Amino acid sequence: MFKKLKKKKENQYKQSDIDLEVHNIPEHVAIIMDGNGRWAKQRKLPRIKGHYQGMQTVKKITKAASDLGIKYLTLYTFSTENWTRPKNEVNYIMNLPVNFLRTFLPELIENNVKVETIGFIEHLPTSTLKAIDKAKEETKNNTGLKLVFAINYGGRAEIVHSVKSIYDKLTAEGLTSEAITEEMINEHLMTHCYPDPDLLIRTSGEQRISNFLIWQVSYSEFLFNEKLWPDFDKEELINCIKIYQSRQRRFGGL
Repeated sequence: MFKKLKKKKENQYKQSDIDLEVHNIPEHVAIIMDGNGRWAKQRKLPRIKGHYQGMQTVKKITKAASDLGIKYLTLYTFSTENWTRPKNEVNYIMNLPVNFLRTFLPELIENNVKVETIGFIEHLPTSTLKAIDKAKEETKNNTGLKLVFAINYGGRAEIVHSVKSIYDKLTAEGLTSEAITEEMINEHLMTHCYPDPDLLIRTSGEQRISNFLIWQVSYSEFLFNEKLWPDFDKEELINCIKIYQSRQRRFGGL
C-alpha cells in the first residue's frame, strides 16, 4: 500500500490531495496548453485576452506542480508553426514572457523554481529573449521544480536539428552510421538534460500532440482534458495525476 500525500503546511492541500500516492507522483509532466482562443471567443473577447488569462493559469499550475513534488514541468508555449498566426496575436504572445516573468520572477525565486527553455529561442524578438535570459540567470541556482518553456519549438525541427548535429559528429570523428544509437540521438536532442515525460496532458479536449516532444513521449501516459487552458486549475491537475496513478505502465513489457 502506498503512503498517502499528507499536508505540508496548513491549507496547502485540500482533501483531494490526500488521495494521491506520494511515491507515484509523475517526475515529469508536459502540458499542451490549448484553448486560450476558444476561452476568449466564448466570452466575446479578443483572442489575446485568452492568452493573457492562460499565463495566469501558468502561474497557478507552476505553484501546484511545485507543491505536489513534480520535478519537471514542460509547457508548450509557442510552436514553430505558430508564426503563421495573425501578426498582432504573435506580437502579443511574444510580449507575454516580458510581463509574465517581470511579475512572476520573485515568486519563482521564492519557490526555488528553475526556469529553462527548449526550442529555437535565438529567433525570438530581442525583448522576449532578454526577459527569458534574465529569468534563467536569476533562477539558475534553484534546486526545486524545473519549469521548462518550449518556445519556438517543434518536434520535427528538433529531430532534424539532432540529425544534422549527429552527422557533423560522425564526419568530424570519422565514424560510420553504425555508431548511431538511441542514446546518441537522445544526447543530441534539446531535452537531453531531462527525463522523458511520464505524463502528457492536453487541455481543450483536442486529441493530438501537435508536433510536441514526438520522440520523448513514446511511453508517456496521455490525458486529454476537456477544460480550456484558462480554466485548468490545481484540482484538474490533481485529477489528472489520479488517473495517471490508476494506470499500469509496462513500457512494452508484461
